[in-house]
Amino acid sequence: MAETINKPTIVILISGRGSNMVSILDAINAGKLPATVAAVISNRPNAAGIKVAQQANIPTAVIDHKSYNSRELFDQAMAKEIDKHSPNLIVLAGFMRILTTEFVEHFSGRLINIHPALLPNFKGLNTHQRAIDAGEKEHGASVHMVTPELDGGPVVLQARVPVLENDTAETLAARVLKQEHKLYPAAIKKLIEDTGN
Repeated sequence: MAETINKPTIVILISGRGSNMVSILDAINAGKLPATVAAVISNRPNAAGIKVAQQANIPTAVIDHKSYNSRELFDQAMAKEIDKHSPNLIVLAGFMRILTTEFVEHFSGRLINIHPALLPNFKGLNTHQRAIDAGEKEHGASVHMVTPELDGGPVVLQARVPVLENDTAETLAARVLKQEHKLYPAAIKKLIEDTGN
């Protein structure tokens, strides 16, 4: 019986203000997402999202990547912190670090990311400007499973927006971000339901 009462747990990794983290918390608080946030972890001590999580009484941790001599050592420290919470899912929400293969494989099948483009198009950075420059009529965001290949894992869900004639990278980014805030909680919910967690 305990299994049906315990909600799946997620650990959220952030580097900044955590706007996608907030949308996930809002969905949980509104009863739209049957999950519990076990912890919010940041690689930046001054990340605004850490204060937001603390105000919501969510356990937080800061693991400053600048304190580690290598990406491998940093990722090992992150993995150790995440493992304390035994999460069903690890959610990258504006986490601006490229993860080592070792880290990705350790959390294989449980690690997800949101990318501001319609994957497989426009992997990497500056996606909005690149979509405009390419003359795309449609742009959007993708939630995908994280694999060792950057932005290369299977897509869970996507949201689409039109690219308007007078769009700048900023106006397009703002339109995509609105959709991201709906997309991420929906994708987490889908993964929870699909895996039966």
